[in-house]
Amino acid sequence: MLPNFKTKQKRGMKTVIIDYNAGNIRSVENACRRLDVEPVITADPQLIREADKVIFPGVGEAATTMSFLREHGLDQVICSLKQPVLGICLGMQLMCRHSEEGDTECLGIFDAEVKRFVNQRHEDKVPHMGWNTLYNLKSTLLAGVPENAYVYFVHSYYVPVGGYTAATTDYIQPFSAAMQQDNFYATQFHPEKSGAVGEQILKNFLFEI
Repeated sequence: MLPNFKTKQKRGMKTVIIDYNAGNIRSVENACRRLDVEPVITADPQLIREADKVIFPGVGEAATTMSFLREHGLDQVICSLKQPVLGICLGMQLMCRHSEEGDTECLGIFDAEVKRFVNQRHEDKVPHMGWNTLYNLKSTLLAGVPENAYVYFVHSYYVPVGGYTAATTDYIQPFSAAMQQDNFYATQFHPEKSGAVGEQILKNFLFEI
């Protein structure tokens, strides 16, 4: 049940998904629709600025994506946003200062370095792919999510645990599964692919934050 949804819709609440050819845009769109939210998919800076909620999804490569964002002025737009913003997977990594993927200067919203997983044991596989647990949950984005809940990951790069970490996961070493800085929220995992737990996180972002 989402009791406040219709009221918010009557007030013109609008959710935007930033369009930069990320591979998971449609799955994020479908997850929003399952919650009766019809998002606008756009790269238009004005529409992004006017939105009530902004989702910055990501499946792709850091250097190529940052080049696209800069070419279209979206890097400055994203950094200037004052409404709640949710970065997903590559979206979270691009919110950091720098990524080892392509030696890429990123948006710098989080003062953090994105690093590549290094296999420590033969059984360690990169990318980290599949279900893993969350612990040390610290953000309102994760309200109602129990410790050790399972969510779905697909990534070869990670953000070390630090001052912005809002949830932690272990794979090869502990790393940031979620992050928060002011109005910027982010998950390394894919809430749109994480079942009931992911749905709860999207509800929190769309209706409660």
